[in-house]
Amino acid sequence: MKSDYIWMNGKLVPFKEAQVHVLAPGLHYGLGVFEGIRCYDTPQGPAVFRLREHIDRFEDSVLALGLLEMPYSVDELVIAVKETVRANGFRSCYIRPLLYMENGPLGLNLDAHHAGISISAWEWASLLGDEGVQNGVRLMVSSFTRLHPNVNLTKAKVSGNYVNSVMAKTLAVRLGFDEAVMLDPNGLVAECTGENLFLVRKGKIHTPSTATILEGITRDALITLACDAGIEVNESPISRDQLYIADEIFVCGTAAEVVPVTEVDFRKIGTGKIGPVTSHLQQAFQAVILGENHHSDEWFDLVN
Repeated sequence: MKSDYIWMNGKLVPFKEAQVHVLAPGLHYGLGVFEGIRCYDTPQGPAVFRLREHIDRFEDSVLALGLLEMPYSVDELVIAVKETVRANGFRSCYIRPLLYMENGPLGLNLDAHHAGISISAWEWASLLGDEGVQNGVRLMVSSFTRLHPNVNLTKAKVSGNYVNSVMAKTLAVRLGFDEAVMLDPNGLVAECTGENLFLVRKGKIHTPSTATILEGITRDALITLACDAGIEVNESPISRDQLYIADEIFVCGTAAEVVPVTEVDFRKIGTGKIGPVTSHLQQAFQAVILGENHHSDEWFDLVN
């Protein structure tokens, strides 16, 4: 997680100088929102995947958090993302915009705090590892429940929300699994700690509705690619035991990309290997990010 420069509040700052004070309210209370974006090395040069959609969601997260005004516009942040990638000379990288409460009294009134924005970029492989992408990962259903939408904001990437994810993920890894499935407050499947989830049964794809999950941009891309292939996609409630009897399961996200699941709670999924639907969508997504799919032009913003 190293680069030469980080964009902070309108200017590029050397990596070691990109600092926030220990008394920043965002550090104490998790008051911030962030995005995860990827830049890929395409035949036309470095290009950011669905950049404007990510920055639009970033703005939506700020709105959901309750901030009355964004320090920078969507257009300014789109330009700043490209500037950050160029300044670091990356061909392919992960990008992290972050809005954080950088100063103000350590009270609990959001309006008393002042917001700053940073944009960082670094080279990062798949969140669940290259071996997981190729051979699949093992999941467990977590004992931690995904946040109730009236307890915290399920449509916003609020920094403090991810304490919930960290607790579930850490427990899963300590128990020998790769990732955790989070159930919603009604006991239905929501998502993983950092990825959206799909299952395949009898040739059809099923995925939880957007009511209690983050509306993933990679998720949306895979639904589009599945429809292109004539595969039916149903957004509907999914129970825990439907995971166990699925023919295939896969998870997706900006950091993870597209990853097959071979086991849930010690139950083998399908053949225990990557299934045909998952394989097709992996290949279709790979074609997109290599600039070889008809969606590549519409989904990429060239850095240069």
